[in-house]
Amino acid sequence: MKQTIDGKALVYCDGAFNTPNGKTAHGLVRFTERYDVVGVIDHRYAGKDAGEVLDQKPNGIPVFENFDAAISALESQNNLPKSLVIGLAPDGGRLPAIAKETIQKALKRGWYVDSGLHDFLTHDKNLVELAAENGSQIRDIRKTPDRDKLHFFTGDIEQVDCLKLAVLGTDSAIGKRTTAWIIVHGFRHAGLKAEMIGTGQTAWMQGAKYSMVMDSCINDFVSGEIEHAVVSAYKNEKPDVIVIEGQGSLMNPAYPGGFEILAAGRPDYVVLQHAPKRVEYDGFPGYRLHSLKEQINAIEVISGRKVIAVTVNHEGMTPDEIIPACEAITQETGLPAFDVLAHGSEKLIRVLQQHLKKH
Repeated sequence: MKQTIDGKALVYCDGAFNTPNGKTAHGLVRFTERYDVVGVIDHRYAGKDAGEVLDQKPNGIPVFENFDAAISALESQNNLPKSLVIGLAPDGGRLPAIAKETIQKALKRGWYVDSGLHDFLTHDKNLVELAAENGSQIRDIRKTPDRDKLHFFTGDIEQVDCLKLAVLGTDSAIGKRTTAWIIVHGFRHAGLKAEMIGTGQTAWMQGAKYSMVMDSCINDFVSGEIEHAVVSAYKNEKPDVIVIEGQGSLMNPAYPGGFEILAAGRPDYVVLQHAPKRVEYDGFPGYRLHSLKEQINAIEVISGRKVIAVTVNHEGMTPDEIIPACEAITQETGLPAFDVLAHGSEKLIRVLQQHLKKH
């Protein structure tokens, strides 16, 4: 059995799997150390393999039509989970009303329910009572921590003497977290110690040991929480490289993330995730995506740090379009470009290794 932090889990993503609104489920299907994912709920892909649907790479995680179908199949295999994880990531973090039917069924079975949405399940009196009656637990990952548990920026980040990379993006929901994990695993495969700094609820759900959930944090403490995560990872693990997950993008009208990561995480270099086929900001028709060169310039002006590589999200592209797209980016920007999800991280890791700090 896979060794995980919280054991087996079923992921609820009905109507959103393989869409931008299912990115939490996508992350869990691709990789998680927190759960052993035994299935995904989405009636549109019932009977299919989740990895095949998402990346054309079967991974043995089945997709079920609904909760009852999942229970029937998993019970017959003696593979019932003990957690239901909400894999939805819709704009604004709102929970569809129909999802509560599935949540109620999970709680009645005594399962834990984890949610990273802004609609806090613990604000629903009926769900809380149901959890108490059945020995269940509800965890709202995006709930703001108590102020006495938060950290203010101190400057201790200057003590971190290893390579720090930030994976930022030209838009939200563009694959920054997935690329960050791939880079971490690529460094580890190359025999180096690498740590991931998670900055969103999905990275926490994937088991990132050093995490903060940026959009659950009071603004005064965001920089301090980023710094605390980076410094803790450095002091506790003594890694060769720390990779910081980006949020939103500098110029996205609704999710202008990245400023605090640049200011508080103080990366040495930036890897920029980009979707060549995307022309408007995610979820905002009419808002033109700023060009790659404009976004690179903004990052470098704000941070004084260089973007040293571009990673490609191949949404809307056929496999034979990927390499020409990477070549076009290199011609436009002078930077090496890679699709690490499609082609692996080896070439990118070789580029990044040139910037490791020598002690």
